[in-house]
Amino acid sequence: MTTHASPPGSSAAEAPGSSTGTPPATDDLTATVFRNAQQSQSFGRLRRAQRAFAVVATTAVLSLYLLYVLLSSYAPGLMAGKVVGNLNVALFLGLAQFAATFLAAWLYTRHANRRRDPLAEQIKEGIEQARIRAHSHVEAEGTAA
Repeated sequence: MTTHASPPGSSAAEAPGSSTGTPPATDDLTATVFRNAQQSQSFGRLRRAQRAFAVVATTAVLSLYLLYVLLSSYAPGLMAGKVVGNLNVALFLGLAQFAATFLAAWLYTRHANRRRDPLAEQIKEGIEQARIRAHSHVEAEGTAA
């Protein structure tokens, strides 16, 4: 979802998406609500949780892939070694790439469901409540004038 808030000092006619009839004051309030949410501690925790998981998972999966490539290039004798019957180390490491990818996807989903989604929902509810309060305040000022 993209939100367009008019920059300070510009008119509503110049703002992108101003054809919706939303007054510039409401757009400024919405932008302020989103800016405050983005600068909150909860949002920072959400970003850190995402970044930490992404760095660890990406590093693990890429390290396994790099190990496979390096062993294929520099240790062909090891990679040709038989494990079970005609199945060699290279085949098992190649299949491990698929397993690592599926494991990373499963762990990502689990991490998101347990850690990030509840925090994101909390932030979303806070934004919705702040927008309702801000719009109610604008409407109350409009009827008082």
